[in-house]
Amino acid sequence: MPRARSKKTKQKGIVYLILFLIVAVVAFFMYFTQQPTENDQTQEDITNTPETEKPAKNTDQIANTIEQIHSAAGKGTVPNIPFVAGETSYQQVQDEWGDPDQSSQVNGATYAVFADKTIGYQYEVVFDIRSAAGSIQTITYQAITKTLGEPTDTRYFQDDTHNQVILVYHTESGYELKWILPQPSESNEDPTVDHISVYKEPSAPSNEKASISDVVAEMSLHEKIGQMILAGVSGTTLDADTQNLITEQQIGGFIFYANNLETPKQTVQLINQIKRKNESNRLPLFLSVDQEGGEIERLPGELIPFPTNQEIGESNNKQFSYQVGVLLGQELNAFGFNLDFAPVMDVNSNPDNPIIGNRSFGDNPEVVSKLGVETMKGIQSQDIISVIKHFPGHGDTSVDSHLQLPTVNKEMAELEQLELVPFERAIANGADVVMAAHILLPAIDPEYPSSMSRAVITDMLREKLAFDGVIMTDDMTMKAITDNYSIGEAAVQSVKAGNDMLLIAHGYNNVVEAIEQVTEAVQQGDISEERINESVKRVIQLKRKYELKNEKVDTVDIDKLNQSIEKVLD
Repeated sequence: MPRARSKKTKQKGIVYLILFLIVAVVAFFMYFTQQPTENDQTQEDITNTPETEKPAKNTDQIANTIEQIHSAAGKGTVPNIPFVAGETSYQQVQDEWGDPDQSSQVNGATYAVFADKTIGYQYEVVFDIRSAAGSIQTITYQAITKTLGEPTDTRYFQDDTHNQVILVYHTESGYELKWILPQPSESNEDPTVDHISVYKEPSAPSNEKASISDVVAEMSLHEKIGQMILAGVSGTTLDADTQNLITEQQIGGFIFYANNLETPKQTVQLINQIKRKNESNRLPLFLSVDQEGGEIERLPGELIPFPTNQEIGESNNKQFSYQVGVLLGQELNAFGFNLDFAPVMDVNSNPDNPIIGNRSFGDNPEVVSKLGVETMKGIQSQDIISVIKHFPGHGDTSVDSHLQLPTVNKEMAELEQLELVPFERAIANGADVVMAAHILLPAIDPEYPSSMSRAVITDMLREKLAFDGVIMTDDMTMKAITDNYSIGEAAVQSVKAGNDMLLIAHGYNNVVEAIEQVTEAVQQGDISEERINESVKRVIQLKRKYELKNEKVDTVDIDKLNQSIEKVLD
């Protein structure tokens, strides 16, 4: 019996051992097969990993994004932006995205900001497309150079708030792809991208690059004579007459009066409509207004008025006169105008003068010269064309040329001592445009008023005073002219006298008649086409000098303008 019990005990121990071994093997197998490796982390493991221990974004995905951006740049585009640098017009951008959040001027170009995107344009064509999209801002400096290799060029930019490096990659198609990042530093050896830019060097339209003589040679006679006209605007909107003056007559520019300018918003809208309508024409428009200060201020809105020139003359402060000119220029810029019929350079020597009066800086030619030149320079400093007026001097008249033709009975020697002094000084200091008055000077020309007189326009102004800029008549629809001549007759004689532009401020039919009569005079040989060419060359030269464009105007900030005015007036 004892032997049998011992055998059973032994067998039972063997069974227990086998079971233990089986459990051990299974546990061992399960333990090692369930341990995660570096490549086998589950999404739950990644999600629950502390932020500092999370793996870097997939390098293949980043490289693929970089290559896609580079490939798009070769076509002048940026991913997810539907425009092409060097091809898309800014008008297309506005049609797609509307007005920008803000815009700024840099070296003659405009940069319009839309959320995380910026569009740079010049000559109305997009040349720079920038993006700061979130996906782009995850790309690092080292990832760029690893994927694309060393840049074609490395540039740097630094100001009060930025210290950046720009990695430039040239594409075979002529575009530049720029990666803009903070400069690497000890604390940030591998910075991420701030934004990218796809860039194409802006090129001027063919007529901008061509010589002025070549441009004139390409123009028809009708187009050339149209450029010699500055016409009035009818109403407060882009009506049929105004459209025809742009598209059919191809005039050189417009003058606006208070009745055309009701509110800042309406004014900007009208200016933009006119500019847009003119985009198909060869040359931009002069957009002008009488913004002298004092009683002659045309711009709408609650703008703080300026003192009269007479008051400025009484203070006799050169710096103040210059600052007023600067402010006048800023006002015109804000509304989209580019030419100001100011300052008045008349010496107000006749106390009974009904038209000049306090528009003059005074009765002393030295004071008028000094202050008038400073105001002119202030206006010009804001890239606004200044027109000095009213040559050869409207200060010694006793009647208003709007109502009848004034007569000034002075010899040349007397004019040289008084009336001509401010004009001579302004010409010596860079005057661009002189306006000719409607005054009869019997001792100089007993037949024609000064604006229509070759003795005044060519012999006196062009030759004696050596003025080579643009000469423009005062409004040809004043009664000083219309009571004595037809518009067509006056226009022909004014061109013969040597004027480069004719101001016809009222009446669409008056403009058409003037163009037709001057055209007929050229065709009949009464005026040479070379004479027309001389004036058109001066007009184009002036438009190029001030880089006139058809670019859209932004909303006017009246409060900002008033703050600037208050600082000067205080």
